[in-house]
Amino acid sequence: MDHGGGMTITTKKLGRTGPTVAAVGLGAMGMSGAYGTPDDDESIRTVHAALDSGVTLIDTGDFYGFGHNEMLLGRALRDRARDEYVLSVKFGGMREPGGGFTGFDGRPAAVANSLGYTLTRLGVDHVDIYRPGRLDPDVPIEETVGAIAAQVQRGYVRHIGLSEVGSETIRRAAAVHPISDLQIEYSLLSRDIEHDILDTCRELGIGVTAYGVLSRGLIGSSKQQSGADDLHAAWPRFQGENLDHNLDLIARLHPIAARRGISVAQLAIAWVAAQGNDVLPLVGMKQVSRVQPAIKAVAVTLSAQELAEIDSAVPADAVAGTRYPEALMSNLDSER
Repeated sequence: MDHGGGMTITTKKLGRTGPTVAAVGLGAMGMSGAYGTPDDDESIRTVHAALDSGVTLIDTGDFYGFGHNEMLLGRALRDRARDEYVLSVKFGGMREPGGGFTGFDGRPAAVANSLGYTLTRLGVDHVDIYRPGRLDPDVPIEETVGAIAAQVQRGYVRHIGLSEVGSETIRRAAAVHPISDLQIEYSLLSRDIEHDILDTCRELGIGVTAYGVLSRGLIGSSKQQSGADDLHAAWPRFQGENLDHNLDLIARLHPIAARRGISVAQLAIAWVAAQGNDVLPLVGMKQVSRVQPAIKAVAVTLSAQELAEIDSAVPADAVAGTRYPEALMSNLDSER
């Protein structure tokens, strides 16, 4: 797809049964205050710039900014043709007024309720991919997926996805209804899915939408940038010796990126994109200036030699620190 900027975006199909989308997706979470103060007008311009450049997949969650993200996207997409974009929505995150998460609700009644609010906030008549944000430990995944499948039958949902679940849960879910894709953290610093989960997805024909491809800004940042605010204070990979170790790892990528004339962040995105036609990088964007670099990154073809050099520079299990604080790690079925 060439959208006038001279850069053609290739496409990828999300699993055997999912939609075909541009080879990089827009992650919208940062537009609702997750990392710094949001700017709604700039966020809307960013959505428009992404769509105008050929990006099609937009990922959000009903709990991002307590619904702010969906309402913002509703404004941004109001005058766009519905077939111009693919909406991926996570649901079920329960929050309290202070902003903290208190759990996840995967009950069938909650599925229908959450979807109704989502469709209203987004101003659309269907969601392309609907997925529980995490596994509800008190509700069998079969019941949650079955409830989404009922909404597929009603025409309110096109495809069913999963997020941050392990192989057993993936198999149980896929036995109920075809699963388009698993959304999970996957980057040069987060490669645990290579142990088992990625193989399970491939066996079942399920795509992977990889978030956190820049490890929340750790890839492509400096010590000063990483320590300049309190946003990452609770994240183990940004703390003390862990941060020093991880930035030293990333520094090894500079010569490889420089030879290709791209940034380390672009190299990291290109690496994720190179992991397979079934792996789609989601790049968090909230500024127009982030759009073209991401598109250019997925256009980079890394050679086998370059991939081996990257693997040698940043080995699979070399990162220091868990990818979430301890309290949030406990919510990850994918880590069990």
